[in-house]
Amino acid sequence: MQAHTSSAPAAAGAATATPYVNIAAYKFITLDNLEDLRPQYQAQCARLSLKGTILLTPEGINMFLSGLRADIDQYLAWVRSDARLADLEVKESLSSEQSHKRMLVKIKKEIITMRMPLIKPEEGRAPFVEAHTLKRWLDQGHDDAGKPVVMVDTRNDFEVDVGTFDNTVDYRIKKFTEFPEVIAAHKADFEGKTVVTFCTGGIRCEKAAIHMQNIGYNNVYQLEGGILKYFEEVGGAHYTGDCFVFDYRTALNPQLEAVETTQCFACRAVVTPREQLSEQYVYGVSCPHCYGKQAAA
Repeated sequence: MQAHTSSAPAAAGAATATPYVNIAAYKFITLDNLEDLRPQYQAQCARLSLKGTILLTPEGINMFLSGLRADIDQYLAWVRSDARLADLEVKESLSSEQSHKRMLVKIKKEIITMRMPLIKPEEGRAPFVEAHTLKRWLDQGHDDAGKPVVMVDTRNDFEVDVGTFDNTVDYRIKKFTEFPEVIAAHKADFEGKTVVTFCTGGIRCEKAAIHMQNIGYNNVYQLEGGILKYFEEVGGAHYTGDCFVFDYRTALNPQLEAVETTQCFACRAVVTPREQLSEQYVYGVSCPHCYGKQAAA
């Protein structure tokens, strides 16, 4: 099950109403000229008035950017002119203003920190399942071999609290570096089942699935493109809530529209519009999730 799909273009009417295009993309590929690449990316993003974050690492690239359609298209054409990134796939959403407020191009050790140097997705991915196939599996209650399907969320706990797949396994991790140990400790729980790992855009679940294969999981897949691709392809079937994103929008619903939430500066919890009406919500100080806890600590 190794067929890639490309993002569908936005409808013309939607693009007119919401002119900014927000893209998320990554690729695991060896990049050995990071110091040369960084100023090139900075110059291109400045020229095209893009905002967001680009991570350049020895294991590949990760980007979240926002800009006008023509500028995003120019940028992607430039990125794909690098033969190493010619097949870069992109997930899109639209908004009425740029989803990021500044532009950063950083050099990091990993696209997403896991501290498992032997995991090299470029050398071979774990099997993946695409959105339509996963929905069919969840509709029928088993995979095509008749095995029960178990969803495993690889995101941090505060992200999961915003929304996740129904009946998902959530280990309440605080950071991704905790995942390898906790999934190894629960290996027996998944005997005879098909495991599907997932995350926001695909990066964490790609590393997670490879690690699980390495420690002896036999039937593990990653959700191709993560939650955002699932929303784009099939909507919110079998999913409850929204998807946390790391930009000013805070969360997207299954229609890839921003929802009216904010993030607490103190505890990082997502605060809903109703919770923002509480006296315990003080911008930059506290929210109903953490009010009084700091003082008690």
